[in-house]
Amino acid sequence: MNRIARKQYLNPEVIRMDVDSPLVARKRKAGQFVVLRALDTGERFPLTIVDSDPRAGTVTLIFQVVGRSTRELAALNEGDSIPDLLGPLGHPTDVKKLGTVLAVGGGVGIALLYPIAKAMKEAGNTVVSFLGARNTSLFILKDEMTAISDKANIITDDGSSGRKGFVTDLLKEYLASGSKADLVVCVGPAMMMKAVVAITKPANLPTIVSLNPIMVDGTGMCGGCRVTVGGKVKFACVDGPEFDGLAVDFDELVHRQRFYRDEEQHSAEYCRLKPLS
Repeated sequence: MNRIARKQYLNPEVIRMDVDSPLVARKRKAGQFVVLRALDTGERFPLTIVDSDPRAGTVTLIFQVVGRSTRELAALNEGDSIPDLLGPLGHPTDVKKLGTVLAVGGGVGIALLYPIAKAMKEAGNTVVSFLGARNTSLFILKDEMTAISDKANIITDDGSSGRKGFVTDLLKEYLASGSKADLVVCVGPAMMMKAVVAITKPANLPTIVSLNPIMVDGTGMCGGCRVTVGGKVKFACVDGPEFDGLAVDFDELVHRQRFYRDEEQHSAEYCRLKPLS
């Protein structure tokens, strides 16, 4: 169980794994995630279920190697097994036919955006995507997102793919042109999502964001993933991970994400001394 059936580097920092997990593959829906441990002695951490193949019994996970836990997962190879994998967790995306859905993704957040945008397209919506990365080499799922989008807009910080700039530039121009939009779905770094909401909020344009606070157990018991939405405390693992972006306290989210910055940097530095398999 939880055997790694496929491992692929999408870029120097991001890895795709297809993992044997038949029950999760059959049950999962867009927007849900798993909590796993790469080693028996490792930490628990969440990863979005990017896709699944119920017939093959596999789920697709995509992650960026940023610290000790993701580095431990990256060290596993095809044929190895992940000792613990729990899911599907979280509320699935509320998928319905709305009209035109704008899918905004940055960096590795595109991996989380893809299953949502795909489900929205399959529900009969027009999907217009706005995809950004630091440079061409760090882009992921560009072809897959383009395939399920009625129009895909590409931008990079350095201009190496598409235009030079940020996804917020594209979104501003789209809305300023008077083009149709019934919902915005945004996934990426917290500061990027905050910037997107700053654009959509004045227009009162419904905006869904997928939040990534610190998460441990994934069942609502540890309280580590609490966020404030509309002045009320919510837990991303059981109340989310998707929330009304217009009501999220992003300043608090960013502050809480920095709680363990020193410990995370120390752990990351330790791991850099150990080569990946």
